[in-house]
Amino acid sequence: MRPSANDYAPAHAGYVALCPEEDVLSAIEQQSSATQKVLSSLDEAKSEYRYAEGKWSIKQVIGHMVDAERILGYRVLAVARGDEQPLPGFDEQEYVRNASFDDWKLGDLLEEYALVRRTSIVFFRNLSRDAWHRRGTANGFPISVLGMAYVILGHERHHLGILQDRYGVK
Repeated sequence: MRPSANDYAPAHAGYVALCPEEDVLSAIEQQSSATQKVLSSLDEAKSEYRYAEGKWSIKQVIGHMVDAERILGYRVLAVARGDEQPLPGFDEQEYVRNASFDDWKLGDLLEEYALVRRTSIVFFRNLSRDAWHRRGTANGFPISVLGMAYVILGHERHHLGILQDRYGVK
């Protein structure tokens, strides 16, 4: 089942559009392996590359992917558990600026990616049918667990595309 436009913020529509799959959990699982394979081709020197002045380094892109999945995962947890409190947004530029990802060892970033993604997979795998359809509010917009799963999948696809097209990561 695919989400409707009322299951995610309008700003996330482009991410969901990147995901034609009906089985989002299988797609997330397959994406994890594929992403780890692509990222494992990097070395420390390559991971510091920026394709233009003022753009994020590869390490910063990976760190952002992890931060975003962690935040979206919290939203999924809160909504799936029936929390009706409005959830805040976040400023990804500030998160990256304050994270010092360029100081991290690449291996630690890759390990964190794998662990956060694994956590998402196990969580999604064990949701009840009802939980997938629970709704809440994040950053002032209605969301659902199903919608957030597609946003997680599409957000990573978006950034992998950028890593491949603009950074030359294969």
